[in-house]
Amino acid sequence: MTFDAVTQFSQERSERLVSNGTDAAFGALSRDWLQASMQRKYVYNFDWMGRPIIQYPQDMVAMQELVWQVRPDLIIETGIAHGGSLILSASLLAMLDMCDAIEAGITLDPRQSSRKVIGIDIDIRAHNRAAIEAHPMASRIQMVQGSSIAPETVAAVHAASAGYQRVLVLLDSMHTHDHVLAELDAYASLVTPGSYCVVFDTFVEDMPPGFFDDRPWDVGNNPKTALRQWLQTHADFEVDASWPNKLMVTVAPEGFLRRKG
Repeated sequence: MTFDAVTQFSQERSERLVSNGTDAAFGALSRDWLQASMQRKYVYNFDWMGRPIIQYPQDMVAMQELVWQVRPDLIIETGIAHGGSLILSASLLAMLDMCDAIEAGITLDPRQSSRKVIGIDIDIRAHNRAAIEAHPMASRIQMVQGSSIAPETVAAVHAASAGYQRVLVLLDSMHTHDHVLAELDAYASLVTPGSYCVVFDTFVEDMPPGFFDDRPWDVGNNPKTALRQWLQTHADFEVDASWPNKLMVTVAPEGFLRRKG
């Protein structure tokens, strides 16, 4: 493929993503499918390297693209559950380590890495912790138990983040407005320029009222309402619409926040 062909391919993709973002019928179809699949607990159907991961396949692919683009040496995640997302992040960091070693022509010890994932959860259940700690990716994972917005937890994560050069943050724990707003205040400052804070489950705002009748979040009280308020006073971040326009089916519409610079 010639340079002109590569440029053309990239340009056509960019134009297609812009078109997706303005295609009301396609957007409505995507939201309808998301709603129907949520009703059927579709998001619980998948594993990543043997651990249950509560994510849509499209969002998993997005994480691969995002990690390759940003090349972080630290990923911070709120919300652990079964640990599948931690394993996904750790495996993507391992991929970066391997590619760096190949390009440098050096031998790699796969158990040693300067890259790390920090996972935070208010309740890391013993069987999940044991499975994560027994996983081959465990050497790249540090778990912190506690509320993600408790001062002592925030302080511990900030201390553990010292010295890292490229930081990616993923917020996916309690999905109420106040909690997500506090998480943004706590961790978005750690995101390095050019990297992202991804706020998951913003789609709650796009579902019918009362859709999550057994949860405290709802239309008007969710991650999207929180980030919209937070962005009003944080001009150094912007919504990168190219990601939801690429995915169309995602739990994070408007949720890919890029730090400028």
